[in-house]
Amino acid sequence: MSLYLCYLDESGTGQTLNPQVRDSVPVMVIGGFTVPASQARGLAWDFIALKKKFEPRLRDVPSLTQVVHHEIKGETLRRSFRQSGRKQRRRAHGFLNDLIGILEQRECTVLARIWVKQDGVAYNGTRMYATAVSTLCGNFEHLLATQSSSGIAVLDSRNPSDNSPNVHCVTTRRFGKEGDPLPHLPESPVFGHSNTHLGLQIADLVVSAVLAPSAAVTYAADLRDNVHCHPGYAEIRNRHCPRIGELQHRYQLPDGKWTGGVVVSDARRRKSAGKLFAAPATADGVARSGATGQVSPDDLAMVASVPDAAAPAP
Repeated sequence: MSLYLCYLDESGTGQTLNPQVRDSVPVMVIGGFTVPASQARGLAWDFIALKKKFEPRLRDVPSLTQVVHHEIKGETLRRSFRQSGRKQRRRAHGFLNDLIGILEQRECTVLARIWVKQDGVAYNGTRMYATAVSTLCGNFEHLLATQSSSGIAVLDSRNPSDNSPNVHCVTTRRFGKEGDPLPHLPESPVFGHSNTHLGLQIADLVVSAVLAPSAAVTYAADLRDNVHCHPGYAEIRNRHCPRIGELQHRYQLPDGKWTGGVVVSDARRRKSAGKLFAAPATADGVARSGATGQVSPDDLAMVASVPDAAAPAP
């Protein structure tokens, strides 16, 4: 039986969205990618080479450990798209283009859960994260079943009090009275540190440099003065999200609904998930993109509470 690895990271928080605060976060994204274990070593070396290409000074460091420890963060790349200089944006585009090319070459799939928040609603960030991890493990399970494989999920470690609830929900599902719904995952998700796990560094870039800014500018563009909805992020969405869309593992549930891949819960304006991956029109006037998924905005009700009577209901 073959083995797959799944690396997950997050971007954003469950804190209340205040439209009057420029850096109030409108989305929370939990996601990452899967890779066959047979491709994991090649993926790692490809990423090391990309790091050195992006930051030439890494070519001269005396040890591989220093290259691995040096993280190119999604937040750093996002900042490039808020700059007026074309050179910075071209450099960031080139990095993301090569990164997605590595994912394509190494038979990876992308999966994520995106929450789009309403103004003034208090969300339970711990519950959002735990719900997303449970859902993503279910999607990972489906992929493993189709490949007759087993898998291990690795989450970016934060601290023990945050880590425990994020995995406990998966553990209890695996040992429930109704049987194990995740038979191809021999263990609940484990934790790693991004400065020592190249897979987690890649997951951060997929989530923080591509999905989070693209989701913010797509679903919360009405927050015109919000730094997370900068118009420059539309470049990320238009250029890179269609390729991410093609990397999704999508499947139908018994009731005929599609799920898997990147799933959006838009409680703000009820926009279709297809907006995220819709490619700009080509020369023949036809937009092409990968299939996408969306759940009902009411799904946010389980992770939200209204702080006062004036706040809108989820």
